[in-house]
Formats: sequence, structure tokens, C-alpha cells
Amino acid sequence: MERPQQYRFHQGEKTLPFAASEYDARLAKLRAEMTAQGVDACVFTSMHNIAYYSGFLYCSFGRPYGLVVTPTESVTISAGIDAAQPWRRSHADNITYTDWQRNNYWRAILSVTGPGKVIGYEGDHLTLAQNALLDDFLSPSAKHDIAPATMRQRMHKSSAEIDLIRHGAQVADVGGYAIRDAIKLGAREIDIAMAGRDAMELEIAKRFPDAEYRDTWVWFQSGINTDGAHNPVTARELQRGDILSLNTFPMISGYYTALERTLFVQEVDSASLKIWEANVAAHEYGMSLLKPGASCAEITEQINAFFAERDLLQYRTFGYGHSFGVLSHYYGREAGLELREDIDTVLEPGMVISMEPMLTIPEGQAGAGGYREHDILVITEDGNDNITGYPYGPETNVVG
Repeated sequence: MERPQQYRFHQGEKTLPFAASEYDARLAKLRAEMTAQGVDACVFTSMHNIAYYSGFLYCSFGRPYGLVVTPTESVTISAGIDAAQPWRRSHADNITYTDWQRNNYWRAILSVTGPGKVIGYEGDHLTLAQNALLDDFLSPSAKHDIAPATMRQRMHKSSAEIDLIRHGAQVADVGGYAIRDAIKLGAREIDIAMAGRDAMELEIAKRFPDAEYRDTWVWFQSGINTDGAHNPVTARELQRGDILSLNTFPMISGYYTALERTLFVQEVDSASLKIWEANVAAHEYGMSLLKPGASCAEITEQINAFFAERDLLQYRTFGYGHSFGVLSHYYGREAGLELREDIDTVLEPGMVISMEPMLTIPEGQAGAGGYREHDILVITEDGNDNITGYPYGPETNVVG
């Protein structure tokens, strides 16, 4: 039997998160950057850039996936195990590679790029092993790291992206209210988290009936488990006076949104209330600073000063916010748009960023626990638009 190295298996109807014109516009900007850098073909390997430029969010399971973009072509490269699903979910053409022969993945890529070209690659994703295979199979005349340019492009959201992100923020609110309703003495973190996740997945399915449903999750933390922002869910049972951290993360076609809130079970002691109110004040102050023309570093230093005046800066554990878009906890990151001292990016209309100050008071001190509020804001021509609706602060979040 003759077994091919690659083939095209196209069946069904294409179903994408955005109109074809959205992907065409993204590819046009990418190709302009390729021309500026003298790149003949881009070979993308990351989930975020493949999804951003084609709509296809792959499931690797140890197999490599790709997207090749040339001045005239855009082709996703997928494994045979996925059949025609990558084509249905790609704005681009699609080639399936087989595993009958090792490295058919790179032979499929070569069939699009041709040998001896100037290749754009993702320096923050391509592994050493795959980089060596790129050199062996494509014999590039030169290589350019295209990842920084693509990150800058993803930082500026189109109106279609902002509309999807707005839906995501509303879904996060739905999860937040479901969690609040599930909070009671003796309830376990895991049970409360599942209530929020289920509510969000049902809401996403209602709003986006043609989407793929994957990766939506909740981190619901209580007591000492609130000390880290990314602490996993446990089976700890809630007790009266517990500090809680509500974190909902709906995922819609690879787009991440979030809601994060501090709560207390039934009562909050005076020391905790003082810390909570100070963090809420920093949150509100920080949101007021998110305007076009302000730099991430400047905003960070202003919030630092706010906390320092209250002798709380030593309890800050990470930056004050970050960009949103095609990302999750295991792929993507627009590191050029984070509220940290070492980021000089200037805010511009069309960027989407969170404000999320967090203070962690160590166990054994009055008010121990992790305090965090998180809203998503769209930078506008003259300020910002807060698209998070769930309320924050002691007036509404002493519950159970």
C-alpha cells in the first residue's frame, strides 16, 4: 500500500470565531511586517499565533502543529488524528501530515515554504529540537524571530475582538454570581468552583452555539489557600470568617477573560476589613490611571506609591494588570502590556488590560490572607471602559 507523507482532507463547513475579513486584516498586517523584515515565510508553532491568524486552536497531545504564512498562502499543518476538524476551524488552507514516516510534519511545511527561504519563527516557542529540524528540512538562507512583532499586533484589539472579550467579561460575571450563590458554611472549594464553571459553560453555549467548548475554569480559594493568585482548588471546607478568592475564567475560542474578587464568609474582622478596603481603594485608583498616553511603568509606580504611603507595598506579590486576547494559563502572553516597573509600553485606544492589585498578608499576622480585585478595561480615546459588572468590596461580598 502506498502511504502518503501528507494529504488534504477537507469536509464539512468552515466555522470560525470571526468573519473572514477579520483574518484577512490580521494576515495583511503580518505580511506588511514580513516585508519590512525581509521574511519570505513565517512558520508558526504556538497555539496563540496559530489561533490568532487562522482561528484553529490545536490540541497537541505530543504532536507538532503549525501555520505557514507566505505572501500568497496561509496553511495550517495538522496531524492525521484530527481528520478534517482543523480545516473546518481554519480560515486558512490545511495540510494533514501522516506519522507513517518520521518528520512528515516538516516535509509538509517545506511543501509550502520551499527551500532556502528567509524564515520567520517564534523564538519564545520553537524548541531547540524543532529548531534543528527546521534548519535540516527548510535550509533557510536566514531566520528572523517574528514573535515580538506578532505580540505587538495582538496587543491592539479590533472591534470584533473587543466585542468577543466583552461577552467573555459578562460570562465571567455569570460565573461569579453562581459561585456567590453556592457559598455556605461547610461547602467545599471544589463544589463551589464546579458551580461557577458549569454556569459559565452553559452561558457560553447559549451565546456562541457554533463554538468549541474547552478550557473554561474556576479557581476558588479559601483561608490560607488565598495567599497565591494561581493556587489550585482543593476540598477545603469553608468556615465562618474565612477570606475567599473568587476567580472565574471563561474561554471563548481561545480568548481569555477573568473576574476576580475578595469575599468573606458571613463576617469580616476589623484587621481584615482595613486591608480589604485599602486594596479596593488601590483598585479604584489604579483604574482611574488607565488612560491613553500613560505608560505601564508610570502607572505601576503610582500605585506603588499609594501602597507605600499606607505601609502596604511590601505585601504586593506581582504586577497590577495585563493584556487580554488569545491566551490561557498554558499558552499565549502579551508580555509587552503588563503593569510592571520594567514595561514602558504606552497605553493606546483599542488595548484591553486588567487592573488587579493584590496584597498577601502572611499567616500569623492580623488580616492574614490574599486580597485581590480584578476588572477588565478597554482603553478608549479619552479614558477607559470597564466591562466587568460584578461588584467589589465589603458592601456586597460578605456572603454565605
